[in-house]
Amino acid sequence: MTDLPTASNHNETTPTSNYLDPGESIVLVDDSQEILLIFESLLTSEGFTVFTASNAKELYQILERERVALILLDIGLPDRDGTEVLTDIVPLYPDLGIIMLTGTTDLKVALGCLRQGADDYLAKPVKIEEFSLAIRRTLQKRRLTIDNRNYQKQLELSNYRARFLHQLNLKMNTAYLNSIELDTVLQSILVGITAEEGLKFNRAFLLLFNETGTELQGKMAIGPPCRADAGKIWNSIKQDNLHLGDILNNIKTSCMTDDTELNITVKELIVAADDHDHILIRACRNRSSIHVQNGFAGNQPATSQLLTALQEDTFIITPLFSPDKSLGVIIADNFVTTQPISTDDINSLEIFANQASLAIEHSHLYQTMLNKITELENVTQELEKNKDLLIAAERYSVLGHMSAQLVHAIRNPITSIGGIARLLAKKSTDEKNLKFLDMMIMESSKIESTLDDLFSFVSDHKPNKHNQPLYPLIRKSIMLFYGSMKKQSIAYHPNLPPPEPELFIDAKLIKQMLLHLIKNALEAMPDGGTLSISCREEKDNVLISIKDSGNEIGESNINRVTDPFFTTKTYGTGMGLTLVEKIIAEHQGKFALKYNDDGGMTAQIILPKNLNP
Repeated sequence: MTDLPTASNHNETTPTSNYLDPGESIVLVDDSQEILLIFESLLTSEGFTVFTASNAKELYQILERERVALILLDIGLPDRDGTEVLTDIVPLYPDLGIIMLTGTTDLKVALGCLRQGADDYLAKPVKIEEFSLAIRRTLQKRRLTIDNRNYQKQLELSNYRARFLHQLNLKMNTAYLNSIELDTVLQSILVGITAEEGLKFNRAFLLLFNETGTELQGKMAIGPPCRADAGKIWNSIKQDNLHLGDILNNIKTSCMTDDTELNITVKELIVAADDHDHILIRACRNRSSIHVQNGFAGNQPATSQLLTALQEDTFIITPLFSPDKSLGVIIADNFVTTQPISTDDINSLEIFANQASLAIEHSHLYQTMLNKITELENVTQELEKNKDLLIAAERYSVLGHMSAQLVHAIRNPITSIGGIARLLAKKSTDEKNLKFLDMMIMESSKIESTLDDLFSFVSDHKPNKHNQPLYPLIRKSIMLFYGSMKKQSIAYHPNLPPPEPELFIDAKLIKQMLLHLIKNALEAMPDGGTLSISCREEKDNVLISIKDSGNEIGESNINRVTDPFFTTKTYGTGMGLTLVEKIIAEHQGKFALKYNDDGGMTAQIILPKNLNP
């Protein structure tokens, strides 16, 4: 064995009593009252709590009622040999420091005690320096052993918790990927917070902002509604062997139904988003956790409504947020065990809250993506149904352009020819010449009539009118131009308030009219803009407004846009608007184009509400 250093060459900066936890003590066991008094006085002066025993029976009694850190055990006790006592207490108290005292210097006995679990061995008479050094060294060794074990447990717990959070994150992502139900993700979050394998909180509450962001609403909770029910709930989980993976895989069959008392309580929690003094809104706005202890967050009292609802005055509030908005909060407490919430607990909850925020945001994005896919599918179906209408609209556009070119290229010469022929016919008396002149007059009139007919895109058949809702026609018409609006970066803003008007109309003609006006509006915005379609009732009429933010028509041309022989780049050749005006007239309505104060044009259609069949 190594020789012990003396007190003179040993420099100890840490008080020996600091090696003991509060409430721990040292027991002196010796049949000599003189030795007990000396050692007790010495240890007491150094700040230790000391108990004495003169035999093994008294030692066992002290061990049963006190927290003992170190025993100085004499081998020669009156009722039992100290080595036998050593054999008894070592397996029962593994963290107990033991120093053997003996009046003999038998090396064999000393080695035997050390092999049985003693930490040191002192032979009487004992020097004070040797005694103090043995005490210090044994307590130091004991403290290092306990601390090392605790650190190892903490490392294992941290490692396990990290693996758990990773696995739970994968589980949440799996729930998100396999289901569009946000509830599945939310339940996964609460299970992870309260599970014995997770963060070990007793209860967890989840509150999320509504879609408009105006209210923070309670959504879900997990945990016993009262302390008396705690044992039943957790025992049922253990009896059914519902570990974390099982609960997540069968989350809808676990103890988190909407009709539980706790879920009813949390759903009654509603906080206005503009209530900036409310502690939950403060946590969201500051994006930092708030630790409420005994009803106070720092120097500020917590909201009484929240304390009443939770029936608990100590809890942690952790916000959920994405980069661009607040999502909600998680409230966690130890309602059952009343254990204090440590800094490590808060840090772990915040790490998990970040993963939870990501899962919620992903679920929102996934739902948005599904909505977009559904919208695109509807658009595709509508396009398939209305390809003929698009082809007809393009045909009208081509015919209008061709008609305008024919007007400019043919009309003036034909008018001149016809006019000269009529003038010559009045002055000529030669029957042969009159015959040719009359033929010229007749053929030129036919050509002029043909040119006029080019502007009639629809036959003069009687409209097939029925009672029809107006809004579906507007929606279907705008959907046909979805691709064009996306390509031109045109935003669409509908304003179709209830109740939906129903008119006696020819749905096909009204839809053609809407297609022409929307197409003209889009052509006026080649570099992007805003298209607004609104509808409102005015007494006996329904007013439809199609507003664009594109190029304006000059004041000198505003009254000529429906002239079949007038053409502008903004509003096409005029052919489409001629058709629009004709359709509206056939429905006893009115049509007008107006300038917008902020630029662009507005096409207004007025249709009577009460049309007689």
